[in-house]
Amino acid sequence: MSWNPALDPDCPTGDAVDAIDTVIVPRARDLGGFEVRRALPAPQRQMVGPFIFFDQMGPAEFVTGKGIDVRPHPHIGLATVTYLYKGKIHHRDSLGTDQWIEPGAVNWMVAGHGITHSERTDGAIRQNPHSLFGIQTWVAMPKDREDDPAAFEHAPKDTLPFMEGEGKEVRLILGDAYGERAPVETASEMFYADAVLEAGASIPMPDNHEDRGVYVLDGSVTIAGDTFDAGQMMVFRPGDKVSLKAGEAGARLMLLGGATLEGPRYIWWNFVASSKERIEHAKEAWRAEDWKDGRFHLPPGDDAEFIPLPDR
Repeated sequence: MSWNPALDPDCPTGDAVDAIDTVIVPRARDLGGFEVRRALPAPQRQMVGPFIFFDQMGPAEFVTGKGIDVRPHPHIGLATVTYLYKGKIHHRDSLGTDQWIEPGAVNWMVAGHGITHSERTDGAIRQNPHSLFGIQTWVAMPKDREDDPAAFEHAPKDTLPFMEGEGKEVRLILGDAYGERAPVETASEMFYADAVLEAGASIPMPDNHEDRGVYVLDGSVTIAGDTFDAGQMMVFRPGDKVSLKAGEAGARLMLLGGATLEGPRYIWWNFVASSKERIEHAKEAWRAEDWKDGRFHLPPGDDAEFIPLPDR
């Protein structure tokens, strides 16, 4: 059986419990005028399906000459997707990828055995004031895919399935939901979708996935008579029929979930792995700074600096 902390044989069923298994209020962190709200991992939940990291970035406004500068850093054992609502980010990685991340598009980076990348708002964009607002997510890899070669796939906004009607719009970012499938290939079963609801509009959660959650980005939703405002993530019990109804101001939601993995994951810095040994090997490889013959390489075009291994 796949690992899921909610699948407890002693857990009451039916009317004995609420439809919502967990409510997560993200931790806010100010990164010097740029606020990040982290919903996953949380004390109550490490993952929702394979999703192990979920950050709301911004909204932030930068004055001329300012922006983000995330220097080259490594990852293992995961795949990342940064989904933007406003602004753009310059992504470079050790595969030689040089790609601007723009609103509505999918940039899927598979770390696997190891990748290095940087994220910046550089070049012409800094010549004027600019905005940035989005969600950054990590997806943990199944055990048999942790050592896959690194890869990168870009899917423009107009290639993603888009559904609309009855006061709602849904763009499918990853996986399958509502009879549609996104174009990016994933290592495990999942769904990830951007949903915009008009006031009073309702949307069911996909019922073909084991683990399911929703993050309220804007507005509010009512679920089984309870109202949840922006900045909250709700995780639902497997198998329940769940419907979300937008409040008077409407709502923007991120729907996520999928099959749970074979077990929990270890997380240290930017590394995700099924064992502590894998983490230790990655730490030693980054500490060695052997960019020519080692496990990690710096991104071409952005190799003048990097983030050192933390002392902790």
